This record gives sequence, structure tokens and C-alpha cells, in this order.
Amino acid sequence: MKAVEIHKGSGPVVLGMPHTGLYVPDEVKEALNANGRQLADTDWHIDRLYDGLLGSASIVRATFSRYVIDANRDPEGISLYPGQNTTTLVPLTDFDGRDIWKKSPGGEEIEQRRKLFHAVYHEALANEIERVRRENGIAILYDCHSIRSNIPFLFEGKLPDFNIGTNSGATCDPKLEQSVSEICSAAHGYTTVVNGRFKGGWTTRHYGRPEEGVHAIQMELAQSTYLKTETAPFEYDLQKAEKMRMVLQQILETLDNFARSAS
Repeated sequence: MKAVEIHKGSGPVVLGMPHTGLYVPDEVKEALNANGRQLADTDWHIDRLYDGLLGSASIVRATFSRYVIDANRDPEGISLYPGQNTTTLVPLTDFDGRDIWKKSPGGEEIEQRRKLFHAVYHEALANEIERVRRENGIAILYDCHSIRSNIPFLFEGKLPDFNIGTNSGATCDPKLEQSVSEICSAAHGYTTVVNGRFKGGWTTRHYGRPEEGVHAIQMELAQSTYLKTETAPFEYDLQKAEKMRMVLQQILETLDNFARSAS
């Protein structure tokens, strides 16, 4: 199986999807324990949620599970949130702090996975961002994520519905951050935070270079906004999802319009 799926669009927006994949090589699956094999920390159905919302957008989607290797972590293993609970380049636990391995991978195996999966995904993403920037004069990377709304191991209380991350404003034009925040804040029945618990992962921080014409925003959605339950089988809720898709479409169209007016 290919590590990445690529859809080449004609417009300035690139959707990154590092955590929707479910592929686990047989030898990795054998090393996972029963808890790990549930792949519970997947960004469930995010590809379906965003499907067709912006026809001109490019999409780069990892097909492998984040338990194989996390495509949104620093390949050098440096923590994104020093001093806070988080998961590593190859997670040793799930988001509840529970072990996922019968035998956790060593350094040599992690390096092999980095080359086979992490590096392949980011080579594709970097190439697509550069193509889009070259053809449009600007590129906006919108990194698509979701997570359970209650995870005491990672954060206190209930997570807001929209979690916008720009590494404290460093990864995009402030007007973009403001526009996305205003759309989310105005959406009826939802809660919003900017650069709260999730300020943007390695992808957002690595590619966001607004001074060079590449802007990056991470959107972490609470899964309660589009799933029937945030536990297995993580079933998609059509009614919730359609309401959410209306907001997401407005966001993506706003990014597209910003880029076209700026180029």
C-alpha cells in the first residue's frame, strides 16, 4: 500500500490529512497489544467530513495509522508541548496514557518507519505545497484533525469544538487567523479557541512561512461535533456532520478567496 494519497487541485488551498489512515503493516500489528489494535486515536472520518467542500483544493492524505508513526510529530522526536502530556513520534501509549504495545519499537525500527512513512508523506506534502505556491503565487495549508472532546490525560475538562492552531500567530497572516476564528465563533451551537491546548503540530509549524507565501493553519475538531459516539465503532453522524460541513465549507472558501485576492 502507498503511504500517501494525493489529489492535485488547481487552487491555492492544500488540505493535509496526517491521521486518517488505518493501514498497519503485519509486523507492526503483531507488536501492538489488544488496546493498540483498536487504533482509537485515529482522526475518524475526517476525509469524509471534508470531501467535496472545496473542489479546487489539493489533498495529501497519509494512509498509515499514527500508531505506525505520527506524521504530525517532529521527525527528530522533539516534543511539541514541552512539560505537557503528549504522544511521541511513534506513540508508546494512547491518548489515555495506556500502553499500546506488547513490545515497543526500538530506535532502528523507528528510523525505518520514519523513512518508509513519515518522510514519504512529507515529501509529497512539501512537493504539493510548492507546486500550488508556484502556480498560484501563494499556498495555504489547512491541516485537518479531530480528537475526542474529553481526554483527561491530555487536557482538563471538555475541549472546545473548534481548536484553531497557528503556533501563536507565527504560521499565517493574522487576517487569516482572524477570519477563521470569526467564522467559527459565529457558528451557532459551537465553541471556539485559538492557540489553546492545540497550537498546531509539527506540520503547521514546519510549513507555515507567511513571509515566503506559505500560510498554515491547523484545525482540531472535537469529534463530538460529527460522530454519534466518540468510542468504538466511531460511527459518522450524518446530521451532525452536515451541520459541521457548512461551517467548514465557509472556512475553506474564505481561505481560497484570501489567497486569490492576495496573489
